[in-house]
Amino acid sequence: MTSHDDPLVLGGQSFASRLLLGTGKYADAETMMRAVAAAGAQIVTVALRRFDRDRPRDSLVEPLLARPGLTLMPNTSGARTAAEAVRAAHIARDLCGSRFIKVEIHPNPHHLMPDPLETYEAAKVLAGEGFAVMPYMPADPVLAKRLEEVGCVSVMPLGSAIGSGQGLATAELLRLIVRDARIPVIVDAGLRSPAQAAAALELGCAAVLVNTAVAAAGDPPAMAAAFAQAVQAGRAAWRAGLMDAGEASASSPLTEFLK
Repeated sequence: MTSHDDPLVLGGQSFASRLLLGTGKYADAETMMRAVAAAGAQIVTVALRRFDRDRPRDSLVEPLLARPGLTLMPNTSGARTAAEAVRAAHIARDLCGSRFIKVEIHPNPHHLMPDPLETYEAAKVLAGEGFAVMPYMPADPVLAKRLEEVGCVSVMPLGSAIGSGQGLATAELLRLIVRDARIPVIVDAGLRSPAQAAAALELGCAAVLVNTAVAAAGDPPAMAAAFAQAVQAGRAAWRAGLMDAGEASASSPLTEFLK
């Protein structure tokens, strides 16, 4: 079963890759682009502040816009309220033409946790305006369902705090979100290793979004490739059906051959 036989569908658009990449924290644009290529990523998220509104073709986003087959998903990082996020989404769409938007509202710089109330309000407005809304959110099953109901094309609960590398600290809540969701669940934030990305896919999550784990690696393109392989393995394992966990059980009779 290839990735083309099992596409990730977001807002009616199909993608072969289930690894989304962020574009912050790289040493330079060239390293970022090499990582994007190594990952086989088809969706990348970029903060509005990375665009140069006066000279958009001179911004760091230009290499991304020029890469064939790559979908830009601007994010509203830096917004502290729903109104600010909505305004940022409108500016981003005007600048790059993408209907995808990652709603990201974290008003407290000390912990960077997403604001659930403002996120819901912004998502409701933007989905109503025709955006393909992908909200970054706490791992809250109730909020996930509400965001689905207002028309989001995915939900993006955190695995753990942004940039923390603490992995799937929210695994049990992610299981509940996945169980009840009718839209893709994409783990966003906190992943440190490819093994954690594979574990997210084994849980039934549709994809992962990774930034710091790749950008801060010793060799970002090599780490991006490792994440891509892990995501494919995790998805394959989920589709194959993992065995139930339980007590020790022999895989072969221990004494039958003595009879």
